[in-house]
Amino acid sequence: MQNDVRDVPVRQQDGLSRFLGGSPLAVLGRLILLSILVGVVLAAIGFDPWNIVTSIRRLFQWVYDLGFDAINGLWRYFLLGAVIVVPIWLISRMFSAPRGR
Repeated sequence: MQNDVRDVPVRQQDGLSRFLGGSPLAVLGRLILLSILVGVVLAAIGFDPWNIVTSIRRLFQWVYDLGFDAINGLWRYFLLGAVIVVPIWLISRMFSAPRGR
């Protein structure tokens, strides 16, 4: 009985391809495309590649300000609604109050 294992030559990858995780040209292409995509996202939120520390500080300041602007906006909506809701609630409570005998 013959052995069914075939002698298929195993392709040896060189050290650079093993380290990079594929052929150098394919890895370079993926890195370029990913860098462009990440760059577009970072530019959309205001990062500047020439002054990254200032960009990060500006991003945190923007998030901080956005949070307090949201609270300020909610407060204004609350006051605007309360001007209508509270008097209507008070009037409805006065007319539905149980009357003494």
